Amino acid sequence: MVRSDLSSSLRVMPIGPFESLLLLSFGGPNGNDDVIPFLENVTRGRDVPAERLKVVAQQYAMFNGKSPINEQNLGLLEALSEEIANRNYSLPTYWGNRNWHPFLTDTIQQMAADGHQKSVCLVTSAFSSYSGCRQYHQDLENSLEKMDNQIEITRVRVFWNHPEFLGAVAERLAETLADSNLPQNVRVLFTAHSLPESMSAACDYTDQLNEASELIMDLASLSGEAEVVYQSRSGPPQIPWLEPDINDRLEELAAQQVAEVVVVPLGFVSDHMEVLYDLDTLAATTAQDLGIKLHRAHTVGTHPRFIAMLIDLIEEAAGIRQDRPALGACGPRPDQCASNCCPPPARRPPARP
Repeated sequence: MVRSDLSSSLRVMPIGPFESLLLLSFGGPNGNDDVIPFLENVTRGRDVPAERLKVVAQQYAMFNGKSPINEQNLGLLEALSEEIANRNYSLPTYWGNRNWHPFLTDTIQQMAADGHQKSVCLVTSAFSSYSGCRQYHQDLENSLEKMDNQIEITRVRVFWNHPEFLGAVAERLAETLADSNLPQNVRVLFTAHSLPESMSAACDYTDQLNEASELIMDLASLSGEAEVVYQSRSGPPQIPWLEPDINDRLEELAAQQVAEVVVVPLGFVSDHMEVLYDLDTLAATTAQDLGIKLHRAHTVGTHPRFIAMLIDLIEEAAGIRQDRPALGACGPRPDQCASNCCPPPARRPPARP
């Protein structure tokens, strides 16, 4: 399925020029038979050995090969449709993925076949990097070129420092403290997907994460120590990636007699596989073995403030809103990224025979 029928029976009432909405995400397998083909799509062109894919496939097997990201995206579409209706708009909503069904190109073909000429795109990624932002731009451009640009699709701006996104994360963090009766000075680890250092050096991904974590601590009125750590690294061990890995940091904290930590998956907007395995399984096991009590905050998911923010961003892109709020020193990101923004990492030259 490439289209959500949640608004199909309603008369289209556009948001400015936008007569439909496209949710663009990473994608994930729906069963064990999907896992290897999905992983081959994700790693295409990166020379990842088949043995490595089999190792990752074993992780998916723990969950019957099904990623929760697909159902989470459908839940996100439903919440977005409800907020759209609450604002007296009505837009058909579509969903396309980079790496698995429904594929982005198929979705855009369906949108064009349904007669849409102008659409707005929400990407399920809050922070800027090549893999988290630029690749989505490229995939969108490639899919539109295949359609001879029959439809115009506008992306909303990157939203990592939007006060409603940060506020939603802060509320998730505060909920975790309240549910577990934790003190305001508890140690907090904000996690994000690790990147090759060559990729992170070409963008401000780490600066964004560091500033966002500080802002969230202030919004949640917490006084403990906080830091950004990384998870989910892949690739050859000889290639440097962002550190510290959360498991390594937990070992260091255990040596410092830290007894409890709260983990906030800041770099992810839903509790998908990299949260369920890398944090709830792998990091939780590490913490238990070390005698640390680990409390994991939920991602923003369908938090009302997050959903409202996404529609605010659509209204911004439509020219209906002019306020463009942002917290911190960086200010709001532009609607159109520069052509040299978040370039791909430098590739190592092939070894000589």
